[in-house]
Amino acid sequence: MSFAKGENPHHPQLGSKIKVEPIREKRAIGRIKKILADQPRNLCLFTLGINTAYRASDLLTIKVGQVRGIKPGDVLEVKQPKTARFRSVVINPVTATAIHGFLDSGHRPDDELLFIGKRGLLTVPSISRLVKTWCREVGLKGNYGSHTLRKTWGYWQRIERGTSIPLLMEAFGHATQQQTLSYLGIQADEIAQIYELEL
Repeated sequence: MSFAKGENPHHPQLGSKIKVEPIREKRAIGRIKKILADQPRNLCLFTLGINTAYRASDLLTIKVGQVRGIKPGDVLEVKQPKTARFRSVVINPVTATAIHGFLDSGHRPDDELLFIGKRGLLTVPSISRLVKTWCREVGLKGNYGSHTLRKTWGYWQRIERGTSIPLLMEAFGHATQQQTLSYLGIQADEIAQIYELEL
Protein backbone atom coordinates (compact mmCIF):
# COMPACT_ATOMS: atom_id res chain seq x y z
CA MET A 1 0.00 0.00 0.00
CA SER A 2 1.41 3.37 -0.94
CA PHE A 3 0.95 6.61 0.95
CA ALA A 4 1.10 10.22 -0.16
CA LYS A 5 4.27 12.08 0.81
CA GLY A 6 4.30 12.71 4.56
CA GLU A 7 1.38 10.35 5.27
CA ASN A 8 3.21 7.09 5.94
CA PRO A 9 2.29 6.17 9.56
CA HIS A 10 5.36 3.94 9.81
CA HIS A 11 7.80 6.74 9.06
CA PRO A 12 9.18 8.70 12.05
CA GLN A 13 8.04 12.27 12.54
CA LEU A 14 10.37 14.92 11.14
CA GLY A 15 13.04 15.72 13.72
CA SER A 16 12.36 12.61 15.83
CA LYS A 17 14.94 9.92 16.45
CA ILE A 18 14.58 6.15 16.53
CA LYS A 19 17.02 4.51 18.91
CA VAL A 20 18.77 1.52 17.43
CA GLU A 21 19.36 -1.27 19.93
CA PRO A 22 22.29 -3.57 20.66
CA ILE A 23 21.78 -7.34 20.49
CA ARG A 24 21.26 -8.21 24.15
CA GLU A 25 21.03 -11.99 23.75
CA LYS A 26 24.19 -14.05 23.31
CA ARG A 27 22.13 -16.86 21.76
CA ALA A 28 20.83 -14.46 19.12
CA ILE A 29 24.41 -13.56 18.18
CA GLY A 30 25.18 -17.25 17.79
CA ARG A 31 22.04 -17.83 15.70
CA ILE A 32 22.90 -14.93 13.39
CA LYS A 33 26.40 -16.34 12.88
CA LYS A 34 24.83 -19.73 12.10
CA ILE A 35 22.52 -18.33 9.39
CA LEU A 36 25.48 -16.42 7.92
CA ALA A 37 27.79 -19.47 7.94
CA ASP A 38 27.48 -19.92 4.16
CA GLN A 39 27.70 -16.16 3.46
CA PRO A 40 31.40 -15.34 4.08
CA ARG A 41 31.08 -11.60 3.35
CA ASN A 42 28.10 -11.12 5.66
CA LEU A 43 29.60 -13.27 8.41
CA CYS A 44 32.80 -11.22 8.21
CA LEU A 45 30.88 -7.93 8.26
CA PHE A 46 28.79 -8.99 11.26
CA THR A 47 31.74 -10.43 13.20
CA LEU A 48 34.02 -7.47 12.50
CA GLY A 49 31.24 -5.06 13.46
CA ILE A 50 30.39 -6.62 16.82
CA ASN A 51 34.04 -7.19 17.77
CA THR A 52 35.61 -3.82 16.92
CA ALA A 53 32.98 -1.12 17.52
CA TYR A 54 33.85 0.48 14.20
CA ARG A 55 31.00 2.44 12.64
CA ALA A 56 29.48 0.98 9.47
CA SER A 57 31.06 3.87 7.57
CA ASP A 58 34.46 2.85 9.02
CA LEU A 59 34.00 -0.79 8.00
CA LEU A 60 33.24 0.32 4.44
CA THR A 61 36.66 1.99 4.12
CA ILE A 62 38.70 -1.13 4.95
CA LYS A 63 40.74 -2.46 2.02
CA VAL A 64 41.63 -6.09 1.41
CA GLY A 65 45.35 -5.40 1.84
CA GLN A 66 44.77 -4.04 5.37
CA VAL A 67 43.45 -7.37 6.59
CA ARG A 68 45.12 -9.95 4.36
CA GLY A 69 47.16 -12.26 6.59
CA ILE A 70 45.94 -10.54 9.78
CA LYS A 71 46.39 -12.64 12.92
CA PRO A 72 44.88 -12.52 16.41
CA GLY A 73 46.68 -9.82 18.35
CA ASP A 74 47.47 -7.77 15.23
CA VAL A 75 46.31 -4.16 15.15
CA LEU A 76 43.91 -2.90 12.49
CA GLU A 77 44.03 0.86 12.03
CA VAL A 78 41.16 2.54 10.23
CA LYS A 79 40.69 6.22 9.41
CA GLN A 80 37.17 7.16 10.49
CA PRO A 81 35.28 9.18 7.86
CA LYS A 82 33.16 10.88 10.55
CA THR A 83 36.06 12.23 12.61
CA ALA A 84 39.01 11.95 10.16
CA ARG A 85 40.95 10.36 13.04
CA PHE A 86 42.61 6.95 12.99
CA ARG A 87 41.28 4.33 15.37
CA SER A 88 43.31 1.23 16.20
CA VAL A 89 41.72 -2.06 17.22
CA VAL A 90 43.39 -5.30 18.30
CA ILE A 91 41.96 -8.20 16.31
CA ASN A 92 40.69 -11.15 18.33
CA PRO A 93 40.70 -14.80 17.14
CA VAL A 94 37.04 -14.98 16.08
CA THR A 95 37.42 -11.85 13.95
CA ALA A 96 40.63 -13.07 12.31
CA THR A 97 38.89 -16.37 11.48
CA ALA A 98 35.93 -14.56 9.88
CA ILE A 99 38.24 -12.34 7.82
CA HIS A 100 40.27 -15.31 6.57
CA GLY A 101 37.09 -17.26 5.79
CA PHE A 102 35.91 -14.36 3.65
CA LEU A 103 39.21 -13.76 1.84
CA ASP A 104 39.69 -17.49 1.21
CA SER A 105 36.35 -17.58 -0.66
CA GLY A 106 37.87 -15.86 -3.72
CA HIS A 107 40.88 -13.92 -4.99
CA ARG A 108 40.71 -10.20 -4.26
CA PRO A 109 43.29 -7.50 -5.08
CA ASP A 110 44.82 -5.68 -2.10
CA ASP A 111 43.61 -2.24 -3.22
CA GLU A 112 39.95 -3.32 -3.42
CA LEU A 113 37.50 -2.42 -0.65
CA LEU A 114 36.83 -5.40 1.61
CA PHE A 115 33.04 -5.07 1.62
CA ILE A 116 31.41 -4.72 -1.77
CA GLY A 117 28.03 -5.82 -3.07
CA LYS A 118 26.94 -7.59 -6.22
CA ARG A 119 26.06 -4.25 -7.80
CA GLY A 120 28.99 -2.24 -6.49
CA LEU A 121 29.84 -0.61 -3.19
CA LEU A 122 27.90 -1.36 -0.04
CA THR A 123 26.43 1.64 1.75
CA VAL A 124 25.51 2.35 5.37
CA PRO A 125 21.76 2.05 4.54
CA SER A 126 22.39 -1.32 2.90
CA ILE A 127 24.21 -2.51 6.05
CA SER A 128 21.24 -1.30 8.11
CA ARG A 129 18.90 -3.37 5.94
CA LEU A 130 21.12 -6.43 6.33
CA VAL A 131 21.27 -6.08 10.13
CA LYS A 132 17.48 -5.61 10.35
CA THR A 133 16.99 -8.76 8.24
CA TRP A 134 19.40 -10.86 10.32
CA CYS A 135 17.80 -9.75 13.60
CA ARG A 136 14.30 -10.43 12.27
CA GLU A 137 15.35 -13.88 11.03
CA VAL A 138 16.40 -14.92 14.54
CA GLY A 139 13.22 -13.56 16.10
CA LEU A 140 14.53 -10.38 17.73
CA LYS A 141 11.93 -7.69 18.32
CA GLY A 142 12.92 -4.03 18.35
CA ASN A 143 14.80 -1.48 16.28
CA TYR A 144 18.04 -2.64 14.71
CA GLY A 145 20.35 -1.11 12.13
CA SER A 146 23.98 -0.46 11.27
CA HIS A 147 24.72 1.02 14.72
CA THR A 148 23.51 -2.24 16.29
CA LEU A 149 26.90 -3.79 15.50
CA ARG A 150 28.93 -1.23 17.39
CA LYS A 151 26.38 -0.93 20.19
CA THR A 152 26.45 -4.70 20.67
CA TRP A 153 30.22 -4.54 21.23
CA GLY A 154 29.81 -1.82 23.85
CA TYR A 155 26.84 -3.46 25.54
CA TRP A 156 28.67 -6.76 26.09
CA GLN A 157 31.89 -4.98 27.10
CA ARG A 158 29.92 -3.30 29.88
CA ILE A 159 27.61 -6.16 30.90
CA GLU A 160 29.98 -9.12 30.65
CA ARG A 161 33.43 -7.63 31.19
CA GLY A 162 32.48 -4.69 33.39
CA THR A 163 34.45 -2.32 31.15
CA SER A 164 34.31 1.16 32.67
CA ILE A 165 32.19 3.86 31.10
CA PRO A 166 35.23 6.21 30.70
CA LEU A 167 37.01 3.51 28.66
CA LEU A 168 33.93 2.88 26.51
CA MET A 169 33.49 6.63 26.11
CA GLU A 170 37.05 6.84 24.77
CA ALA A 171 36.51 3.87 22.42
CA PHE A 172 33.32 5.37 21.01
CA GLY A 173 34.75 8.88 20.81
CA HIS A 174 31.91 10.30 22.90
CA ALA A 175 32.14 13.67 24.63
CA THR A 176 30.43 12.64 27.89
CA GLN A 177 29.78 9.53 29.96
CA GLN A 178 26.05 10.28 29.79
CA GLN A 179 26.24 10.09 25.99
CA THR A 180 27.84 6.63 26.24
CA LEU A 181 25.27 5.38 28.76
CA SER A 182 22.43 6.63 26.59
CA TYR A 183 24.04 5.23 23.42
CA LEU A 184 24.29 1.74 24.90
CA GLY A 185 20.78 1.82 26.38
CA ILE A 186 21.99 0.23 29.60
CA GLN A 187 21.55 3.04 32.09
CA ALA A 188 17.87 2.29 32.71
CA ASP A 189 18.68 -1.42 33.24
CA GLU A 190 21.46 -0.63 35.69
CA ILE A 191 19.33 1.89 37.60
CA ALA A 192 16.53 -0.68 37.88
CA GLN A 193 18.99 -3.23 39.27
CA ILE A 194 20.19 -0.99 42.11
CA TYR A 195 16.68 -1.10 43.58
CA GLU A 196 16.73 -4.91 43.77
CA LEU A 197 18.97 -4.82 46.87
CA GLU A 198 16.96 -5.73 49.97
CA LEU A 199 18.20 -4.16 53.22
